[in-house]
Amino acid sequence: MTFRQFAFNNVLRNKRTYAAYFLSSAFSVMVFFVYAVFAFHPDLVSGKVHKNIASGMHFAEVLIYVFSFFFVLYSMSAFLKTRKKEFGLMVMLGMTNTQLRTMVFLENILIGLFSTVSGIVMGLVMAKIMLLTAENFLQLDQALPFYLPTEALILTFVAFIALFVLISLFTVVILRTNKLIDLIKGNAVPKSDPKSSAVLAWIAILLLGIGYAIALLVKGIFVFYAMVPVTLMVTVGTYFLFTQSSVYLIHKSRNNRSFFWRGTNMLFLSDLAYRMKDNARTFFMVAILSTVAFSAIGSLVGFKTMSKELLLEENPFAFEYTAYESDSEKVRHDVNSIESALKEGNILYDRLHATMAEQQVKGSREGVFVVKASEFNAIAEAAGEQTVDLSDNQSMMIYYTNSIASAKTAEAVKTQLANNDIELNPIGSLPSVTLPNYGHYYVVTDDLYNKLDHGKLREFYAFDVAKTKGTKEIGEKLTKQFSKENNRFFSLAYELYLMNQQYGVVLFIGLFIGAVFFVASGSFLYFRLYADLPDDKRKFAAITKLGLTGKELSVILTKQLIILFFVPIAVATVHGAVALTSLQHMFGYSLMKQSFMVLGTFVLVQFIYFIFIRARYVKQVGARTI
Repeated sequence: MTFRQFAFNNVLRNKRTYAAYFLSSAFSVMVFFVYAVFAFHPDLVSGKVHKNIASGMHFAEVLIYVFSFFFVLYSMSAFLKTRKKEFGLMVMLGMTNTQLRTMVFLENILIGLFSTVSGIVMGLVMAKIMLLTAENFLQLDQALPFYLPTEALILTFVAFIALFVLISLFTVVILRTNKLIDLIKGNAVPKSDPKSSAVLAWIAILLLGIGYAIALLVKGIFVFYAMVPVTLMVTVGTYFLFTQSSVYLIHKSRNNRSFFWRGTNMLFLSDLAYRMKDNARTFFMVAILSTVAFSAIGSLVGFKTMSKELLLEENPFAFEYTAYESDSEKVRHDVNSIESALKEGNILYDRLHATMAEQQVKGSREGVFVVKASEFNAIAEAAGEQTVDLSDNQSMMIYYTNSIASAKTAEAVKTQLANNDIELNPIGSLPSVTLPNYGHYYVVTDDLYNKLDHGKLREFYAFDVAKTKGTKEIGEKLTKQFSKENNRFFSLAYELYLMNQQYGVVLFIGLFIGAVFFVASGSFLYFRLYADLPDDKRKFAAITKLGLTGKELSVILTKQLIILFFVPIAVATVHGAVALTSLQHMFGYSLMKQSFMVLGTFVLVQFIYFIFIRARYVKQVGARTI
């Protein structure tokens, strides 16, 4: 048997030992390959769907590839830790250090090759499902057809073979630093008592407190400027929180004698201090990755909801047509085209009309628009807005605002018109978004309107239908028809379709990356538990002989797992909530509903994951399940 055959058989005969590392690697390959299938899809590359989709997919690939490197490297280090004693026995039986490093290198290459091929095969199986899923997200008229992803296949294979070769070289360097005595002892070397610095522990709290305070207090554009320093402070504070503050807090709890000596708290806290110190960097990575996932997905969902609500708020009608030109014949022709299209589609509608006349302001080159009260009230009533009640020469100033505008109210402005020295002295002001004017204008009585000299006119037509969703095809056709004209045509259903398509791409990328980060966060914790499992079995077996019952052991393990799983997630949840609140201050729009929905979903998934891992871990340690 050759040395290469020995390495190959070693992998095959220890399938159970290699399974976790193999599956995590294959999972990374599959995710990258599915993204590559999208990024190189002919319809996306050609810009048939959206010109920015392909570039967004390639950017996501880079993020996933960088993350995959650290994920696989961490998985490998956890895997090698469980095999130290095996390596020591091989060295004692005559294997040289060079042969040991060569064997590990070949094993890694074999696992990398198998996992790359397996990941690509699983990706091919998943590709069609993912393409159909993307169709729903992108709101396409036709499904993205399945194709032979040659470019994606070549890129994935070359990229991950290079990744595994690089990681294998890392493992060779790691093994070179280990002596035979360290390999033989494996994880049996007694651990020193975890130490912590009170100064660093309080610095962590201080950095987090200052970072939170700045993020919650600044508003508007200052949120953008505060983003980098706040991120640095919170990141450093999180690192010290897990490496120093957690151990410091446990030591303080141990000093409380009445609490420490109660029940199994002594065993629970003593073992927890070692676990927190050993897993501090893992907790830090989990917290930061989960924060990124929370913030990214929460903000994406929030922005999509905000944009949709703003679009619906500002455009209550199915179709809107605004004529900026004075060609009345052209306006009548366009309006007739819209009505003909609605009639052909058997869609019932109400046509509303308003004429906005520009008036010159006395002593100024600027002008203001005025509109009849009867026309404004008809449109406002159909849109569900407040109407005006005017008499004689009264007027009402109308100003533009929306749910995210910083100014919610505006004071009425008296205006002297150059026309016959007429003065518009409004009896009040009223917010409205129905007419296409983003400054302010005046609603006057019909009699006063008829007294004015009508200068430049702006014609506005609104077409109100019962079910806007059914007008998408008509809206698309008319939008293309009027696309080269100066006059404005707006179709609510078609604009919602375009917005859903654009945000669907971003959400699809964000949700996919967020899911990858979140699954990886749980996997980090699982690998730490898997690496410590042999030691835990021996340790708790010895303690059980001293009188600890299986039920008590199960309670201790459950408490520890709750802390290990939910402390990083709790920290990430607070980080994410602060980040989303800061974004809320920046844009002036509440993201709380979307934030709670995203954070709640992640916590629920983590709870289900905890239930599954706890049952397996308690069973493998040998405790009694409760």
